[in-house]
Amino acid sequence: MIQIIPDVLTPDELTRFRELLGQAQWQDGRLTAGHVAIRAKANEQLSQADPLAQQLSEFLLERLSQVSQFVAAALPLKVLPPRFNRYTGGGNYGDHIDNAIFTVPGGTRIRGDLSSTLLISDPDDYDGGELIVQGEFDRHHFKLPAGHMILYPSGSFHQVTPVTRGTRLAAFFWTQSLVREHALRSLLFELDNTIQGLAIDNPDQPAVGRLTGLYHNLLRQWCDT
Repeated sequence: MIQIIPDVLTPDELTRFRELLGQAQWQDGRLTAGHVAIRAKANEQLSQADPLAQQLSEFLLERLSQVSQFVAAALPLKVLPPRFNRYTGGGNYGDHIDNAIFTVPGGTRIRGDLSSTLLISDPDDYDGGELIVQGEFDRHHFKLPAGHMILYPSGSFHQVTPVTRGTRLAAFFWTQSLVREHALRSLLFELDNTIQGLAIDNPDQPAVGRLTGLYHNLLRQWCDT
């Protein structure tokens, strides 16, 4: 299941993010790549120890907790603090699969069930820089508006095409879900959407309560913790 989540950041917040990231101290992204990924990765990242990265990361973590579509689709148990990258001058990231396990500052480990990319640059400000994600039957190409976020299974092959003009800024992070299996999580998300739709059309309909109970019993059955 691939989800596009719009308007995670407001236009004013995006302007502020771009101003701050324009003054940031960027590092070679290969410093955080594994021995296989290092051959495919050509971008820049902010150090996780950078105070600016920590400030923006904390802001995004707080915002994500308020984004209902993210919470419903991801069912987050743990979220790795967001990181930030920059692609420019032909920068790209070849086809790869993300790591299975990540370490949160402080030593806690999380399983990477879902990958997320939040676009900070306006798509008209750069050429290239498409995110390509391998779906079940086809490869999907994305070049999202600034402030939009894409959520997709971390086990999917994906890549970022070369940025041939301008600069592509983004935040990225991983989530360990309460429900490990993507198929089960997708069923819960569809059920949740159905309940919300029924509740809007007819909140007093008895089926709303029964379906809500079914949702929570399934979540209780499939929950990983």
